[in-house]
Amino acid sequence: MLLDTKLPVSYIFTRIKPDVIRVLLISVVFQLLKLFFVDYLPRIPLQLPTILGSCISLLLAFTLNQSYDRWWEARKVWGAIVNDSRSLVLQIKGFVAEAVLHPPDGESPLKAIAYRQIAWCYSLGEALRGQDTTATLEKYLPRPEQKYVQPHRNKPLALLALHTEHIRSLYRQQALNDFQQVQLDSTLVRLCDSMGKAERINSTVFPVSYRLLVHFFIYLFLMTLSLGLVETMGLWEIPVLLVTASTFFLLERTARYLQDPFTNKPTDTPVTAIARTIEINLKQLVADPEVPAPVQAGEYYLM
Repeated sequence: MLLDTKLPVSYIFTRIKPDVIRVLLISVVFQLLKLFFVDYLPRIPLQLPTILGSCISLLLAFTLNQSYDRWWEARKVWGAIVNDSRSLVLQIKGFVAEAVLHPPDGESPLKAIAYRQIAWCYSLGEALRGQDTTATLEKYLPRPEQKYVQPHRNKPLALLALHTEHIRSLYRQQALNDFQQVQLDSTLVRLCDSMGKAERINSTVFPVSYRLLVHFFIYLFLMTLSLGLVETMGLWEIPVLLVTASTFFLLERTARYLQDPFTNKPTDTPVTAIARTIEINLKQLVADPEVPAPVQAGEYYLM
């Protein structure tokens, strides 16, 4: 996630450098055509590129709006994950009897569920980004649970299945009553719902044909603008065209990055930082002495 700090110029313009180079070549070509074939160039009134530029501005505004909606929905999904992760551990801590929560011998179910939930948050973020979850599972899960989860293709779903079985076991031990089990099941349903929403955003591709259409219209606009300016501005047409092209391409590239909020880029939803926040909260709730520090931001973004 980009922070409210000054973005480096290299980050901004490196993304559009190929397009700007193409525009520079187009501008130079029209300058050469003016020099050698001035009588054959068509007369382009400036009203034509003005109309095209207005149409492209509307297309880019629509694209930016839709892209930001996808990014904001992803952020809201992870905000719900934060709330439900805290609620799950708080419910276990408040519902289950003290003797069951802290047995004299054996592992505390509170700590087991808290660590499993931490693993779920990290593994969900890694799965959305297409990263390997093995190290995360080995860090937070006991060996039997690792063996259960590893064969599953959807590892966060397998972790929710372990949550369900654990809660059922507590209910069978009469550590939970009917109402408490329903409340915990509702929390798991909300976590599963959030996972499904994030997966839907990640797997639904923004129409490629729409992006190609926008690119086509941008280049058509720049070519007509170049023809319109080459007769009136001479060599000044080159910097004017480059500045105009950079504006349009920066808007288009910004929209493209926001369309995919789980691609491990600076514009992503900061799932790693959010999962670390959940880890800190849950470990403090279970009185774990090894509480990590929050994820530190980079120069201008938070992952």
